[in-house]
Amino acid sequence: VQLQASGGGLVQTGGSLRLSCTVSGGRFSIVTNYMSWHRQAPGKEREWIGRITPGTTTDYGDSVKGRFSISRDIAKNTMYLQMNDLRPEDTAVYYCRGTRGSANYWGQGTQVTVSS
Repeated sequence: VQLQASGGGLVQTGGSLRLSCTVSGGRFSIVTNYMSWHRQAPGKEREWIGRITPGTTTDYGDSVKGRFSISRDIAKNTMYLQMNDLRPEDTAVYYCRGTRGSANYWGQGTQVTVSS
């Protein structure tokens, strides 16, 4: 199972970015498994941002609630993270994860930098 995260970059405060996470291999479907986003800022622990369940329920961490949203494209086996009203404290490497049973599969991370 491979997860490919993309879409990171440099953006000004208040701007928006959309990250993508495409899953391939291992007959892993984003329809039947849990998908989530996480991030890690320099010197900090990895933080859970939010998830989308097989039933398309979404949950978010308090730090991003109301600004970030998770969606998916079944045909592309891809999950998205729409990030609005970005702040300097959102600067981090963003990771996607797929969970199937007790197994977790991580993407390689994509850097998001928000300038003040």
